[in-house]
Amino acid sequence: MIIGVAGPYSSPTEEGRKKNLDALNATAARLLEKGHIPLIGVNAAMPVVEKANVPDPYKAIMDISMAVMDKCEALLIIGHSTGADREMNFILKKGLKVYTTLEDVPDVL
Repeated sequence: MIIGVAGPYSSPTEEGRKKNLDALNATAARLLEKGHIPLIGVNAAMPVVEKANVPDPYKAIMDISMAVMDKCEALLIIGHSTGADREMNFILKKGLKVYTTLEDVPDVL
């Protein structure tokens, strides 16, 4: 299953952003080990937005993140933020499953 991973990314410090991104990527790695395809919107967005001259970087990050979420079949949310909650609500409106713990995600047989 293609499962998005959502959680906080933004932080007032570079250290905080790195910690948040590490948590997202570590969770995605566990999903991969369970046999799923994990996707993280900010991982798709950040390398592009960092090199782009756009008037609203946050909007660009969210636009890319939401496009990534549109391809997911479920979501694992590991923490709440404005962006993570937006991704979660989008998945819920599509009628798809939102997991709140890694343990709730079934292993691929």
